[in-house]
Amino acid sequence: MVERIKRIGVSIEPNLLSRLDEFVDAKGFPSRSEAIRDMVMDRLSAEKLQNPNELAVGSITILYNPHARGLSDKLTDFQHEGRNHDLIISMTHIHVGEELCLEILVCRGKAGDIKSLAEKISAIKGVRHGEVSMRSVGETEEHPHPHRH
Repeated sequence: MVERIKRIGVSIEPNLLSRLDEFVDAKGFPSRSEAIRDMVMDRLSAEKLQNPNELAVGSITILYNPHARGLSDKLTDFQHEGRNHDLIISMTHIHVGEELCLEILVCRGKAGDIKSLAEKISAIKGVRHGEVSMRSVGETEEHPHPHRH
């Protein structure tokens, strides 16, 4: 059973309130409350992700030159190695241009393992850029608003 929404009061400086309203409008939130709930959930998730054992989902995005000697093979081998294979649940490869490829690895596992995998892949010689984005899934976050997946 979903718990009912509780109302609270928040004291906020006028300048900060103006910035919040600009943020709500720019991002298309239906209300201040929805924006604040979203920001709180983001912050709580980020705090949970400080624990390397926190269950998380995430993506590792890398840009690289596919013509760099042996790099594609190194990336493929690394992704299939040991527990890396268990972390990666999906991947996509996109040709951005003749000299640039984008790979997105979708991962599920412990936050520390996902972060470590991202750091190791990003450090492979020839990878131009690597970035990780994660969200805690240790607890199901209830969304009081309807949406489709």
